Amino acid sequence: MFAVLDAAYAANSASAACVLFGAWNSDRPLSEHVMCFAAAASYEPGAFYKRELPLLLEVLKAARVAPEVVVIDGYVRLDAAGKAGLGAHLHAALGGASAIVGVAKTAFADAPLWCAQVVRGSAVRPLYVTAIGMSDDDAAAGVRAMHGAHRIPTLIQRADRLARDGLP
Repeated sequence: MFAVLDAAYAANSASAACVLFGAWNSDRPLSEHVMCFAAAASYEPGAFYKRELPLLLEVLKAARVAPEVVVIDGYVRLDAAGKAGLGAHLHAALGGASAIVGVAKTAFADAPLWCAQVVRGSAVRPLYVTAIGMSDDDAAAGVRAMHGAHRIPTLIQRADRLARDGLP
């Protein structure tokens, strides 16, 4: 079992989505879960995970599964030395039970020098892939195999859409 998690924010609310699927190349979800929240923690520079992690944990809990792999919109590591990003914090919160794959749309600092890059479809800009619980190369191969002809895989787009549509 695989999961894609994402969150969205509005002025006084937040939402989180979980899309469950069976294999890297799945073209449709097995199930979808969305939760709305009255508010999320304020953004704290350098500690984004404090805002998003509680939302992702709650929607994953609501899905009542322990996926083998969880894909997030963001980074597992923030630098070559392994500074923990959202994905590393999620991995720790789950007790290391799931591999976490971070798929970021933009380069953070010098990310192109130390993380895997995946170019999909006719895109010119890569996705930046980091992982914990599996190698970055295996995670990149999985992201490359995900369904969809465009830069962003179908089920990652689906989780993003569900999270945004879940806002009141």
